[in-house]
Amino acid sequence: MRQQGLFDNTPEDVEAPWIADSASDQTVATIIFSEMPWGPFDYRVPSDLMESIAPGKRVAVPLGRGNRTVTGFCVALTHESGGQVSRPHKLKFVDEVIDDRVLASDHMLQLTKWMSDYYLARWGQVLQAVIPSGVRTSAGTREVTFYELYSDFDHEEIEKLPGKQRKVAQMLAGSLMPLTGDQLSKMAGCTMAPIRSLVKKGVLNTTKRRINTGNTTKTSVTKQPNIPLNADQSVAYDAIIESLRAQQYETLLMHGVTGSGKTEVYMQAIEEVIRYRRQAIVLVPEISLTPQTCERFQSRFDTVAVLHSHLSDAERHWHWQQIADGNVQVVIGARSAIFAPTPHLGLVILDEEHEPTFKQETIPRYHARDVAIKRAQLEGIPLVLGSATPSLESWQSASAGEFKLLSMPSRVLDRPLPHVSTIDLRAEYKSKSHRGVISRPLVNAIKETLNDNGQIILLLNRRGYSTSIQCPSCGHVVNCPQCEIPLTHHKFAPNQKLSELAICHWCEYEINAPDRCPDCSFDGIRYGGVGTQKLETEVKARFPEATCLRMDSDTMTRPNSHEKALDRFRKGEVQILVGTQMIAKGLDFPNVTLVGVINADTALHLPDFRAGERTFQLVTQVAGRTGRGSRGGYVLVQTFTPEHPAIQAAVKHQFEMFAEKELPGRQQFGYPPFCSMVRLIVRGPDEQQTMAFADLLARN
Repeated sequence: MRQQGLFDNTPEDVEAPWIADSASDQTVATIIFSEMPWGPFDYRVPSDLMESIAPGKRVAVPLGRGNRTVTGFCVALTHESGGQVSRPHKLKFVDEVIDDRVLASDHMLQLTKWMSDYYLARWGQVLQAVIPSGVRTSAGTREVTFYELYSDFDHEEIEKLPGKQRKVAQMLAGSLMPLTGDQLSKMAGCTMAPIRSLVKKGVLNTTKRRINTGNTTKTSVTKQPNIPLNADQSVAYDAIIESLRAQQYETLLMHGVTGSGKTEVYMQAIEEVIRYRRQAIVLVPEISLTPQTCERFQSRFDTVAVLHSHLSDAERHWHWQQIADGNVQVVIGARSAIFAPTPHLGLVILDEEHEPTFKQETIPRYHARDVAIKRAQLEGIPLVLGSATPSLESWQSASAGEFKLLSMPSRVLDRPLPHVSTIDLRAEYKSKSHRGVISRPLVNAIKETLNDNGQIILLLNRRGYSTSIQCPSCGHVVNCPQCEIPLTHHKFAPNQKLSELAICHWCEYEINAPDRCPDCSFDGIRYGGVGTQKLETEVKARFPEATCLRMDSDTMTRPNSHEKALDRFRKGEVQILVGTQMIAKGLDFPNVTLVGVINADTALHLPDFRAGERTFQLVTQVAGRTGRGSRGGYVLVQTFTPEHPAIQAAVKHQFEMFAEKELPGRQQFGYPPFCSMVRLIVRGPDEQQTMAFADLLARN
């Protein structure tokens, strides 16, 4: 039941803006909050705010006994005629409408309400999350006073004004729009004093508006023509266009091998959307993909906006305004870009739809793919899901006829898929000549590639230097006290204050890396496992003549760091690129002729029903980074279990083979896509009681 805008125990002697007669006609605003108390609450809209208030705007309202001012979201307006509604309490008035423009459209309000219900999050929390903080705080803007003559002012009276005041009035009389104080004073050659005098006399009317203060500039990119589509691309393109012209919701799963030209199909479909004077949203899984994707789209479209977490609040606000004003044709970004305020949305594209990075890990915990499906349904538009390795959920939906499957089984120009071979690390570790994490076959392949002036990508999906710290004397493992997972050893440059740290990759808890066992004080504590830092060190030691660059979340922290790193690699300034999964997908570098997977087993044996699927996807995706040019490519996969079905399917580039082996097991044990799963978190001050209650939930 909706609550009223005051608490039942509000004393009568507290002064508050009660309405005089609850039976009279009134417009009621439904308000929700992003913090407790969540609402919804009803407030009466005063007559002076009737024109400015609207669903999707923020308002300031009095709350509680003390009528403290709280900011909330207006989510509905209803008109109640006299006697129509009997209320147990009178309503408080809305104090102020904060926003000049609507922040959440009707469709966005419906979408966020669905998210609130589906993901069990408060509606106010969802709205707070989908509207960027830079938008809520008007980052990159300042409030400016604009001046204009009153419409009923007698222009003949201008000549009777004193000299400077007359000059100001004449400037405004000849202007087609209001002017700021700075503009007026410069044009009239005066200070602000004559302007203020005219305001006091009632000659000038003042209004306050916020204006942008940032220097956001548009990047100049050489325009590129369309690339002719091959037969497979044409079939996929025609299916998307047919759905666009039908002007109805449909989800299309585009299953195209790496290098099959999915992006070209996206861009030509978006051109059709723009012909309808509508907009498109393109979601990519990694920020590292955004610069390359933006450059490709900017080479084809006039106005492209970018939304991702590495933007400053001012930049995000500026892009958000441009999108909301309808000045942007294509919006590109990570998962949060699905909430872009496009007024004329015509198409949504999720590239690499299988990626787990489309999941939001904080409240509201949403999956961008599911949110995109719901938004496309609300907007009545097609949604395209693209991947070389679709999620089994999407694949099963396509098999069941819920999604339309578009297949692109061949690379453009009929280029062959790269040859993939496995290296059995069991045999390597038995060899007396084995040392380091790079096997002898991979070392030889790297040497040959460097001699042939090719480029190399080495994937290791573990950042840090060592992945575990354990005492060989007592067996103690240095764990995070909050997450109870092993801390990862990181090394930093000597000029930094702390040269070595042990860090939790879940909560960012950190300590100085111990040189003795914290439990038994044994001084021979062992640092085990390999991260990208140690791999980079070994690569530089083995191949000192080659330039090596590491890309992971530890090195790509500064603004535009992804773009600068990939630009160096594209130009050939870097021969060996070492990194985590951020280098495994979506990147197109024709000179990459060798890809090495350092350890394909890093996630293969985790206690996760998706472990095999994610391993297959990662190996297949990184293998697709090579052989994209005329020189061809080669992939070496180091693994302790080369016979595993996921590894075998990745080696053969056979997604259907993997799905056929994986889906029956999922169905047998009741895992997605044949069921839905929910995570329940039980918290309590007493560990034993909390565990007992969790056990009780599990049994029931």
